Amino acid sequence: MDIHAILPSKGRDLRLDLFRGIANWAIFLDHIPDNAVNWITTRNYGFSDAADLFVFISGYTASFVYAKMMLERGYIVGATRLTKRVWQLYVAHIVLFVIYIVSIGYVAQRYSDPDIIHEFNVAGLVDNPVETLRQGLLLKFKPLNLDVLPLYIMLMGLFPPVLWFMLRRPDVTMLASFALYFAARHFEWNLAGYPGGSWYFNPYCWQLLFVFGAWCALGGTVRARRIIDSAPMLYFCLAYLVFALVMTMAGRFPAFGELFPAWLFDAFNPNDKTNLAPYRF
Repeated sequence: MDIHAILPSKGRDLRLDLFRGIANWAIFLDHIPDNAVNWITTRNYGFSDAADLFVFISGYTASFVYAKMMLERGYIVGATRLTKRVWQLYVAHIVLFVIYIVSIGYVAQRYSDPDIIHEFNVAGLVDNPVETLRQGLLLKFKPLNLDVLPLYIMLMGLFPPVLWFMLRRPDVTMLASFALYFAARHFEWNLAGYPGGSWYFNPYCWQLLFVFGAWCALGGTVRARRIIDSAPMLYFCLAYLVFALVMTMAGRFPAFGELFPAWLFDAFNPNDKTNLAPYRF
């Protein structure tokens, strides 16, 4: 299969920008407590949510943008441009990080509400500010709800060699991604957080969605077209969507959840987002 025939000749695919923008808005809505508007987001009706969509489309988009450059101008040029993009994302994260902690500190002082510092996980800046800031620069310390961008930075930073292999052996690269995913879940691999714990979005697991997006962009959907377009697959997908809706509602409404056997309910609730539970994929 000719990769050049799949990649866009010029410009951006605005559909990708549109749906990634929708995913960002949905992530924002999902993190506003006691908000009736966030009932329109996908997390209320299935196993996955806007974070899954964002990571998948990010992998898809990164392939479209950098694959052609890597093919035509070489690995070094493509990897350099990717690294430049990673640096831009990192700087944006640090700026956001500083604005975030300054804003929380100001609100806590202005309204004499010290509990908000603990609520938003920035208490370490009071107890040990220098080390906490250092760990923030290393992406190990993350205030509340500042988890998606570090994950994106990590995935983009490791993407150059993945893209190189994807352009040459896409199916093998996808299988390697699956192998890393299952190994991480089995051996409980994750990156360490600060002052304790681990990353909320386990990059060893979430890389699967990112790489899958790249695989789809670089011809994966074309090779699997016969399966995707088959009637059995359509019926399976519809049935799975209904099942995901039912189990999600069972987790949100205890009275409804009591109608299901414990083994079935416990298999899907609580939803393992940190390690990207297989049913989310």
